[in-house]
Amino acid sequence: MIPIVFIPGLLCTAEVFAPQVEALWPYGPVTVASTLEGSTVSEMASSILASAPPRFALAGISMGGYICFEIMRQAPERVLKLALLDTSARPDIPEQITQRRALVEQARTGDFEALVAQVLTAILHPAHQTDPALRKTNVRMGLTVGVEGFARQQEAVIGRIDSRPDLAAISVPTLVVVGDNDLLTPPERAQEMASAIPDARYTVVPECGHESTLEQPEEINRALIAWISG
Repeated sequence: MIPIVFIPGLLCTAEVFAPQVEALWPYGPVTVASTLEGSTVSEMASSILASAPPRFALAGISMGGYICFEIMRQAPERVLKLALLDTSARPDIPEQITQRRALVEQARTGDFEALVAQVLTAILHPAHQTDPALRKTNVRMGLTVGVEGFARQQEAVIGRIDSRPDLAAISVPTLVVVGDNDLLTPPERAQEMASAIPDARYTVVPECGHESTLEQPEEINRALIAWISG
């Protein structure tokens, strides 16, 4: 049995992987790492490595994927398998940096709970945007991370490096998954990673936005079970 470490995305808690923890626990001990330590992606990765099992399978969604790339740079010998969900190997472009800092300013000066609910239009597939359970979960996760946690995570994401040059060196079994309607890290970004990582498995999830683990949990569970047991 292989220990599995999940890394949540921005403004997410362990709840973003709740369906996967339940589905994957028969395959090995499951941990959902905290992203609340460290002010850079490098520091977050170091903090996660400090408490992770000696060797493990690693899966991250969105910002969690950025941290996965850093873990692969810091301790590749400890990672047995890699799953990259709704993420990108590219750094931010100036327009994205401006947008992130504007959101942080809005969070600090306005109604943070309303902001969390507002950004769901970019995160969720149109068919899921009015789902009351999904909305409640996302607001709950966002309020748990909090305004300062959100600000720190955004600055960490802004400061991340370009991971594309490192993709060809990834030698562990790798799964790349993306929602077909992911507006934040669209399928072409996932395809770019899958094409550059040797023998990567690439899956596009139908009727799904950026939050695939909660939007289409059964599809994600099937893909991850095949990945961990393959």
